[in-house]
Order: sequence, then structure tokens, then C-alpha cells
Amino acid sequence: MARKAGKTTSTLVWILMGMLILGLGGFGATNFSGNVRAIGSVGDTDMPVTDYARSLQNEIRAQEAQIGQPLTFQQAQLIGLPDRVLSQMVVTAALENEAKTLGISIGDERLAEEIRNVRAFQGPDGQFSRETYAMALDNAGLSESEFEAQQRSQSAATILQGAVLAGVKLPDTYIDTLIAWNGEQRAFSWAMIGRDAINTGLPVPTDAELQEWYEANIDAFTTPETKQITYAWLTPEMLVDTVEVDEASLRDAYDERFEEFNQPERRLVERLVFLDEAAAQAAADRITAGEITFEGLVAERDLDLADTDMGDVARSDLGDAAEAVFSAEVGDVAGPAPSDLGPALFRVNAVLAAQEITFEEATPDLREVLALDRARRVIDTQATGFDDELAAGATLEELAQSTDLQLGTIGWTGDNDADIAGFDAFRQAAEALSADDYPAIAQLGDGGVFALRLDEIQAPAPMPFEDVRTQVEQGWELDALTDALVASAEASVEALSNGASFEDQGLEAEEQAPLTRTAYSAALPAGLLNKVFELEPGEAAAIPGNGTAIIVRLDEIVPADSDGDAAQQLAALLRDQASNDVANDLFRALATDIQNRAGVVIDQPAINAVHANFQ
Repeated sequence: MARKAGKTTSTLVWILMGMLILGLGGFGATNFSGNVRAIGSVGDTDMPVTDYARSLQNEIRAQEAQIGQPLTFQQAQLIGLPDRVLSQMVVTAALENEAKTLGISIGDERLAEEIRNVRAFQGPDGQFSRETYAMALDNAGLSESEFEAQQRSQSAATILQGAVLAGVKLPDTYIDTLIAWNGEQRAFSWAMIGRDAINTGLPVPTDAELQEWYEANIDAFTTPETKQITYAWLTPEMLVDTVEVDEASLRDAYDERFEEFNQPERRLVERLVFLDEAAAQAAADRITAGEITFEGLVAERDLDLADTDMGDVARSDLGDAAEAVFSAEVGDVAGPAPSDLGPALFRVNAVLAAQEITFEEATPDLREVLALDRARRVIDTQATGFDDELAAGATLEELAQSTDLQLGTIGWTGDNDADIAGFDAFRQAAEALSADDYPAIAQLGDGGVFALRLDEIQAPAPMPFEDVRTQVEQGWELDALTDALVASAEASVEALSNGASFEDQGLEAEEQAPLTRTAYSAALPAGLLNKVFELEPGEAAAIPGNGTAIIVRLDEIVPADSDGDAAQQLAALLRDQASNDVANDLFRALATDIQNRAGVVIDQPAINAVHANFQ
């Protein structure tokens, strides 16, 4: 155990050394004047101003590297970097103070070894260099004695931290309990009963009962926060009827797509190639004699049918094999016939009839495509003018009156999907829209454009009872039906718990194989599995559904397999995770206790002075 703890401590020390290397990179970056040397203290241990400035600078650099762009100090404050650095320094100072109190330290030989192994202090030959060491400390504004005292203190704190983190081991009983809970399975039977299980009608609710149900379920009758938005938009479809397309353009488009409109007969074909004619003929004879199928031949070659698929082919695609293939019926195997790769067998899977679409037949589709394309170009040309008018102060209403833009309004909740709300670009813009935004032209994605304005944000509000009375009545009736069904199921539940069968109760049960408590099955009603794990073997219960009731009986409890590979892997994972969680909790508790006993003093003016150098 002592050896393991020492290894952990060594690792943590090297982590500290890595932080030191990063810190040295910031030496000399920030200068401070005056007599203020600390931003605060924990007990008798100061937190140097230079350490805080250097750590804060390193955090900012690390964040810049992560996001790939410069970070202003104001942005750093918004994401809490200064608070994070201060918190880390308080914890470090607390550990150093406690180490001093307990008399924990490292010897001179250990300190010298750590310093020699810092790369920032090594020369070109990879060995410790006294000159490099002195120069680095001089750039940092530290004397050798100051640095070595800090290093000794930090190493002692690291030893204390390592002792807490490395000394936690959870008992096997804890892990075994987790494995048993997670891996236990339960087999059960269940049946669902509906409206036909009740012989009497449901009571008629009074106005007071409806009002009470409405108030108890008020969330279902509350409108979400709604942005009232005015927008102007223009899509190619809005202009398509106004765009003229001449016959010459239609003829040109038809000629360009002639092969698309006029296609010869084609066939869906699979091809299996052989080394020579004899092998191909032998395979064809086996198919004819019924000894093997085309699929069997493919499997013999260690191929998949996908490897033989040629897709849809015309006569011109098959060369000398065209006649054999196009003379075969669907399902026939033709050949042997020549192919580019050698003699082959061809199986015909479908016949695609020849397609001939005349210019006159294609004209409506061609006209729509060309008109939409020209409409997009018209909108693209006009978009800059729309934006200029908005920038000059024109309102959406004025722009809609003087241009082809169409005006509209929408109550945006985030669930809208009709008309313009079906465009992702509009949805994103509406979601981000604020009262400070001015209307500007944006692209819809289909060649259309839009601009929008926030008129009002309406807070969530209950809908008046009279406006939703019908829905309230339906909801009350559904709950009343569910309650009645659960009540009617109690007799069957009692009988089942006393040994009766589902058949005795006139119920058709579903038998469910053992499941863990975290299993998922879309076929199981909501809440059923949770209820099963509350029951004892042979015990039954009734569960409310949605206008239904579910009757369930636990048939068997299957203990977890604690010896299987999956259980052992889970045990190792849980042991590590739980140990780390407990160790971290203990460390936080220790750090908090030290701070409470020693006392924490923060010099805010000193911190402000550091911050001023970053702005």
C-alpha cells in the first residue's frame, strides 16, 4: 500500500510540475507596482499576486486555444474564468497551510530531483542547466530561495492531496449491492382492461368538479411564452405564375433532358461471371436440373447478391449478351453469355418498359421548373434593394405595399410548423429574435427571402375555463374512467394474489420474460416495469393507464449473475467510479474544513489591480 501511495503522490507531483511549466510560459507578461504582494491568504499562507495573474493568463490562453479565437477579459469574466482561478488558488493555499500545520514537507534531495526534471530548466543537451534555471526565475521575478520555498510548499500540499485521493477503497458489500440491484431481473404477467370492463355509466361532473379538475391540471391549459412576430416574405412559388417562359427555352430544356424523357426498355439484372465457358455452362446445367439456385451459386463463390447486382440496364449496356438477357422472362437465368469480364450467367429480376414522353407531354413540368428558376433569379436580384429600403427606415408594411413581398404575422412558440415556420432559416431567426433586432433580409433556403420584426412577447397565461371547457370535460371523463377501471380491477388483483389465474378472472394475459429494472420495451405500458419491482413473487397490483387499467402479477425474481463477464466489468466500473466520487467528496470536505479553521481573507482591491492590467 505504501508503494502504491507513493506512486500516486509522484504522479500528482508531476502534474504540478506540468502546471509549473505552463506557468513559466507567462513569466514577465504582467508587471505590478506598489507594495501589494498577495491577493489574500488562507491562514498563514499567502496567495501571491503574481501567481494569480499568471494562472489567470494561462486560463485565458487555454480558452483561446479551445475556441480558436482571441478572448477579451470581459468575455473571460462572463464565463467565470477569474472566479475559477481564484477558487483554485484558495484550495491550493488551504492545502499548503494545512501541510505546514501538520509538518509535511519534502527533503532537499527530493526537491532537487524535481527541479532537475523540469524541462524549462534544462539546456540544449536535455540536462539541468544552472544558467537556464537562473534566467527563468529572473524573468519571473523570483529568487531561487523564493521559488524553492514555493516548490517545497506545493509539493507538500500535493502529498496531502494524494493521501486523501489514494486512500479510498469501498467495501465489497457496497459493490455487490449495486450489482444485485442493477442486474436483478423479474418475470411477470399482465393484462389490460378497457371501457368494456365497466357495466355502469360514468357519473356526470358538476361545474365545481370541472373547475377543480381544470385548476389541478392548469399546465395543460396554459399557453407558452409567445413571440408576436410580423414578417414579410417572398418565395419562388409566389412569383411562378407571373414569370413568362418562351417556347424556345422549353424546347432547349427538353432537348437537354431528352434521354431522361425517352428511355429504351431496361431490365434489372444480376450477373455472375465465370473463369471460362465450360464452368459457366456447368453452372447453367445445374440450375436447369434443379440442383442449385442462382443464390446458391453466388454463395458457393463466397459472394453476396449485392456483388452481382448490375442495376437497371439497357441493351446497349450488355453488348453481345443483350439478346439472351432481353429474350428471358422475369426470374429466368440467361446464359452463358459473354461479358466484359468473361462468360457469365444473368438473372432477370424485373422489366422496365420503354418510356417515351413527347415535348407536349413534358411541357407543363418543364414550364414549372424554368419558371421557378427564373423566379429565384428575380428574387436574388431584388433582395439587395429590399435590404437597402429596410436599412433606410422602411417598415415591413411599407415594403409589402411597394414590392412583391407578402406580409404575415405569427405567434411564435417554437412548436409552429405551418407556412413560413416550416423553413429552418425562419425558425432559427424567430428563436433568436429580440426587441433590439431590426428587420433585415435573410435567405429562406429555397431561393426565397424574408425579414421579421418582434412586436411583443406574451408571457405564459392560462386559457379561460369557458374557452377550454370541452377539453376539460374530456380530460375529467378520461380520469374518471381510469379511476373506475382501477377500482373494478381490485377484485381480480386480490384473487390473483391468492393464487387464481388470469384465465379464472376472464383475462388474457401477456407473459413477460425476465427484465432488469432499466430495460426498455415499447410494448409495455408506462409505469408497469417500475411497479413490478415493488412487488413480491405472487403479488398482484392494478396500475392506472390512460383510460385503461393494467393488472400485473410478479411471477419470479431472477437474481443478478454476479460471476459473469458483464457483471465483473460492471463491478470494476462501479468500484472505480464510486471510489473516485467518494475521494473527491472527501477532498472537497477537507478543503472546506481547512478554510473554515484557518480562515480565508481576500483582498479585492489587489484582485481589481490585477484585472486592470488585463483590460
